[in-house]
Amino acid sequence: MSTEEIYNYRRVDDRVITGGHPNAQQLRDAAHERFDAVINLAPVDHRSVDDEEALVQSLGMAYHYIPVDWQAPTIADFEAFERAMQPLETERVLIHCAANFRVTAFYSLYALKHLGWTPAEAESFRASIWDGSDYPVWQAFIHSVEQTLA
Repeated sequence: MSTEEIYNYRRVDDRVITGGHPNAQQLRDAAHERFDAVINLAPVDHRSVDDEEALVQSLGMAYHYIPVDWQAPTIADFEAFERAMQPLETERVLIHCAANFRVTAFYSLYALKHLGWTPAEAESFRASIWDGSDYPVWQAFIHSVEQTLA
């Protein structure tokens, strides 16, 4: 197995990968592949690994948990994501949620604000997961964050 088998896996670059819920073996694979940290944006549900934080830390990786409510993402959630990401700018990071929707939204906004991505690059990254989806709450959230960056 490998991290590439994580549901809706996306490789941003040599340092950052995103995806849906990894299973315990995929978290072990992340450690084997020398990832330094895991950021989880999904509230705990039936797909979650039991005590993911303990498992990740036992594998020598840092763990950041920012449970983003699917029905009500907030600017405070995004700011917490920024605070988690900034000290990891040179680290290898696995960022996940339930299906990679939250993550591609947050990471594209983060890259737009902090990594010099263009709006087209951010949209293209999101579209790899979001294309064909209709989630007005998230469209409004993404637009509101983009407005703060303009």
